[in-house]
Amino acid sequence: MKFGIVAFPGSWSQQDFYHVIVNVLKEQACYLWHKEADLKDVDCVILPGGFAHGDYLRAGAIARLSPVMRAVTAFAETGGFVLGSCNGFQILTEAGLLPGALLPNDCLHYRCRWVHLRVESRQTPFTAAMQPGQVVRMPISHGDGRYYIDQAGWKRLVEGDQIIFRYCDAKGELAKDANPNGSLDHIAGVCNERRNVLGLMPHPERAAEAILGSEDGCLMFASILDTFVCSPLTTYGNRA
Repeated sequence: MKFGIVAFPGSWSQQDFYHVIVNVLKEQACYLWHKEADLKDVDCVILPGGFAHGDYLRAGAIARLSPVMRAVTAFAETGGFVLGSCNGFQILTEAGLLPGALLPNDCLHYRCRWVHLRVESRQTPFTAAMQPGQVVRMPISHGDGRYYIDQAGWKRLVEGDQIIFRYCDAKGELAKDANPNGSLDHIAGVCNERRNVLGLMPHPERAAEAILGSEDGCLMFASILDTFVCSPLTTYGNRA
C-alpha cells in the first residue's frame, strides 16, 4: 500500500508519519508538496500536523487553497482514503471535506500532553481494527483543537454514526477534566458521511512504537491496511 503525505509550508509531522509507514509498517510512502496536483497514484492521503502557512489568520484557512487540496478533494470523491491529524484535521474542515470547525482551546493555551480516546465507531477504514468503547492513548499538541458544530450538525453526526473518537479518562468516562480543549460533546475525531475521510486532533503517528509510550496509533494504520487489502473498493469507494 502506498501512502502520500502532504507537506504544507509549516508542516512538521510529515516526517513522523513517513517514519512509521516506512520503518515500522514496512509500507511505501512519498511526500506530496502542497503545490502539486498529482497524487502519484497513492492509496491513502495523509494531512499531517504542524502550522501551515496562513494559520495566523485561521488554522487551515489558507492551506485549503493549495493546489494539492483540489486533487485531495477529487481523490476523496472517488472513495480514496484521507486521514487528517491535528493541522490536517483543521484543513479538512476548512476545505469542506469534514463538517464542523476547530476553534481555539477553551483555556486559550497551547496543550501538549497525552490523552485518552474512546472509540465510538469501527465503521470506518481507519478504525476497523478497533472495538466500540475501546480506550486508546495518544498525544495531542495544539492551540486550536476545540471541535465545534451547530446543534443541527451535531445531530446529523450522531444519527450518522460520524463521531469516531471522544476524549475520555482512562476508564472511558467522559469526565470534564479529560476534555483537553473544551470540544463540543468531547469530540476528538469525526468522519464524513461516506466514511472514507477522517480527521482527529491527536497524533497516531507519535503513538506507534512502544519506546514512545504507546502503540495504540498502530491500530489506525492496521485498520487502513486491513481494509485496503480485504475490501479496497466495495465498501468505501469505486477506485480501481
